[in-house]
Amino acid sequence: MNLYFPKWRDNPVAAFIATFVVAAVLIALPFVVGQLGNAWVRALAFALLYVMLALGLNIVVGFAGLLDLGYIAFYAVGAYMYALLASPHLTSTFPAIAAMFPDGLHNSIWMVIPLGAALAALFGIMLGAPVLRLRGDYLAIVTLGFGEIIRIFMNNLNAPVNITNGPQGITLIDPITIGGVSLAKPVQVFGLTVPSVYLYYYFFLLLVIVTIVVCINLQNSRLGRAWMAIREDDLAAKAMGINVRNVKLLAFALGATFGGVAGAMFAAFQGFVSPESFSLMESIIVLAMVVLGGIGHIPGVILGAVLLAVFPEVLRHTVVPVQQALFGKVLIDAEVLRMLLYGLAMVLIMLYRPKGLWPAPDHGINPSERMGGGKGGKAAAAGA
Repeated sequence: MNLYFPKWRDNPVAAFIATFVVAAVLIALPFVVGQLGNAWVRALAFALLYVMLALGLNIVVGFAGLLDLGYIAFYAVGAYMYALLASPHLTSTFPAIAAMFPDGLHNSIWMVIPLGAALAALFGIMLGAPVLRLRGDYLAIVTLGFGEIIRIFMNNLNAPVNITNGPQGITLIDPITIGGVSLAKPVQVFGLTVPSVYLYYYFFLLLVIVTIVVCINLQNSRLGRAWMAIREDDLAAKAMGINVRNVKLLAFALGATFGGVAGAMFAAFQGFVSPESFSLMESIIVLAMVVLGGIGHIPGVILGAVLLAVFPEVLRHTVVPVQQALFGKVLIDAEVLRMLLYGLAMVLIMLYRPKGLWPAPDHGINPSERMGGGKGGKAAAAGA
């Protein structure tokens, strides 16, 4: 049986219909899920932030093959940058800044997004430059240390000069405001009240779409092919004329930009940041999203990020009530069970689907040949 799955560009009508259906589902999703409570929509909004993080890490791990266990540091950089530029912390701590900005620091989101991306990219270069000669376990250990250094740095930078407010964190962070409309307040659209958490969901969805478009273009560019060549064999890539040093630095920098933007959005969404939100476990979870979905495959990474981001909310609303109903008390906390299931899922993935739930297609193989058609399929059929 000759099965063939054409590419979307071979059938523009099907591509348009699929795009329309997906767009309609994503637009209606918060109103449908919101019937269960705004907590579910909030979980979807956080899932979109994790999609941005996972796609950024996929550039480093999936495209360039550089194992990064400190990726959450760029998330922290973006979050603290927005928190400092859009909260009363600096003006209340430094009289000179208060004199310069008597109305307080209330920076526009259109300045924060590129600034967060640029600052995170700078930190990405700072991480990448010393580790260019490392690979494998050594690279993982150094990046892990970098992530912990940033977290400890944020935790202790409250003395002798209070910049980050230490473990107490920074509060009263301004919400996102677009065109004079604050996303922290409900909005009336054609007589329909759209809650604040829905607005954040739509804004994060827009950022995720931009991230996906950028990642697809990067993957199909000369730079993306250079990353993949380095991932397969950096010595062979160097022999082919690829500037391995600069290409690796670009991978760290471009991957970090998405982490910085996601961190700024996290700070605006939460209204509070503290070092506890940027622990090593967060880096592990983001890496697990990439591995679970499919390393190097953009749709697979999105799938893994959504599954692992929404899963804790599912556990909170199922495991605890079921235990209360059966035993009258909670025997296993949802957080403990979550980490147990994460570990079990990773073990099963490594054993049975090492390329992830939605792995990247094999390069150079036509889909019809892979499914039994084409020259390879015909030859096999003739031999049979």
